[in-house]
Amino acid sequence: MTVHLHERGLFSWTEWAEALSGELHKPGRADDGSDYFDCWVAALSSILVDRGVADAATIAALQRSWQRAAEATPHGKPITLDNDPQR
Repeated sequence: MTVHLHERGLFSWTEWAEALSGELHKPGRADDGSDYFDCWVAALSSILVDRGVADAATIAALQRSWQRAAEATPHGKPITLDNDPQR
């Protein structure tokens, strides 16, 4: 999704690198990089909010929906939002 949004011109790769780096270097981040994916999501979410593409509440609701869908999806099956039991 990040590459697609960059290719569509939402942000430059330099802007992306700065956003991701900012998240990676925030106090409290894991020294071993185990929270890299969390940093990636936070950086992308921040850009989406800053650009007015989505608001923070919508992003958070989608994150929760994907988590519920993942937990409800049988092993080996594709995870889709349709699997969220609250949708």
